[in-house]
Amino acid sequence: MPAIEQTDSIGTMLRETAERVFRESCDTAVQRSADTGAWPAAAWDAVAQAGLHRGLLPESAGGYGVAVVDALSLLRVAAEQALPLPLAETMLAHWLLAASDLPIPDGPLTVAPVVAHETLTFTPENGGFRVQGNVSRVPWGRSVAAAAVLATHAGETWLALVPASAWQCAPGENVAREPRDQLAIDGIAIAAARCSVSPGALRAAGAAMRTQQMAGALTALTAMTTQYAQDRIQFGRPIGKFQAIQQNIAVLAGQTAAAVAAADIAADAFAASGGEGLLPIAAGKARAGEAAGIGASIAHQVHGAIGFTLEYNLQFLTRRLWSWRDEFGNESSWNRLLGQHMAKAGGDRLWAEIVAA
Repeated sequence: MPAIEQTDSIGTMLRETAERVFRESCDTAVQRSADTGAWPAAAWDAVAQAGLHRGLLPESAGGYGVAVVDALSLLRVAAEQALPLPLAETMLAHWLLAASDLPIPDGPLTVAPVVAHETLTFTPENGGFRVQGNVSRVPWGRSVAAAAVLATHAGETWLALVPASAWQCAPGENVAREPRDQLAIDGIAIAAARCSVSPGALRAAGAAMRTQQMAGALTALTAMTTQYAQDRIQFGRPIGKFQAIQQNIAVLAGQTAAAVAAADIAADAFAASGGEGLLPIAAGKARAGEAAGIGASIAHQVHGAIGFTLEYNLQFLTRRLWSWRDEFGNESSWNRLLGQHMAKAGGDRLWAEIVAA
């Protein structure tokens, strides 16, 4: 791909392109089909043809070479459309593979392990490495061509590219009916290298991405709820004219603004240090998760009974918000990390640590 200057205008152009591609390739029929477990092949082909899944890659690796923050913003745009594809997971796998100078295959990818304290192991075999172990809640495990996995060998962390033929898949799903599968891995890696990204940093990077997605979904949710309150007539006037509804929508807008700010903080931390910028990412993921819970609740209250039906598109957003807030660490786990860090720093450094984060 040609070199692209990293400017705000280029980032805007990339997001506008993404919005058009996602909107044209992901309509309600595609979303409902994905809910049944069908792979949206045409939608993925459209995303791949535009190269959007390669947003985090440098130009030398086939990417656009845009700023990391601009690349992550594509996830917000995708979430606004409730895109039922492993875009975040593929971008995260690309980031890991590029950082370790490993080959980057075509097709959708995923990462593992994504649950704390789960581990995989390497065993040297015939000049390569055999990867073994069980991992749970792996996003889109049944649908991807390969996975970028972290494993331990001789006390070191390694990254391996593992083909889908190397695992047995027990299907599972999250509340949004996106695949979250149990994988029993036992196979030879396509390639492997020592990796500077720790399992904790991988989960933090995933958390930064989920924060972008929650901010995007809440943005769409707020627009949808506000429009509904203007259109829905009750007692002779739009329900948005009632003070109680206005108050709820104001709270929803405030929570969405907080989530967007949290996503900006997490994206900046990811851009500066990958998954090593734990404190800002922890704060961002926790705050966006809180906003997701509050925002989804208000949206359903404003919409009333219709908001809970499968025929109405609100559920494509709220089910993803409920799912994403728990993935790559929920509010409790990230708030616990923040609390432990602040307690260890002590009262004399409390303000300095807050400012630093």
